Amino acid sequence: MARLQLDFPENQFYFTTQLTVRITDINSGRHLANDSMISMISEARARFLYQFGIEEVSENDTGIIVTDLATTYKREAFARDRLVFEVGLMDLNKYGGDITFRITKAVGGELVALAKSGFVFYHFRSKTVVPMPDDFRIRFPGVNSID
Repeated sequence: MARLQLDFPENQFYFTTQLTVRITDINSGRHLANDSMISMISEARARFLYQFGIEEVSENDTGIIVTDLATTYKREAFARDRLVFEVGLMDLNKYGGDITFRITKAVGGELVALAKSGFVFYHFRSKTVVPMPDDFRIRFPGVNSID
């Protein structure tokens, strides 16, 4: 089976945040566990959306849901490591796009992982995918679109 390859343009990251690997994030191999990395990616996504004034679920019950997640690991992270999460957007379409992540160690800058999370806008009451709101798209005018 071919290995997953992720490659992101340098100019598409809009936000940076740091998270510290907790002792409870460590697995039996004594490094950052996959499920904990996914939780950290989710936290970085939530911080990114908050920074740009985007609610995960709006008053009219429309929000963002994750449709898929791809992650490639480049090196281990350990308890107490501070990780830098650079967050970006790419491949916007009528209904959503991809949120991208580059995760590096705060000390030394070593690349730990790359990830890409697909998302769509979703109306929770009607349980349907809905078009991306204009106020989302205009916040990110330089993002490439595929529609």
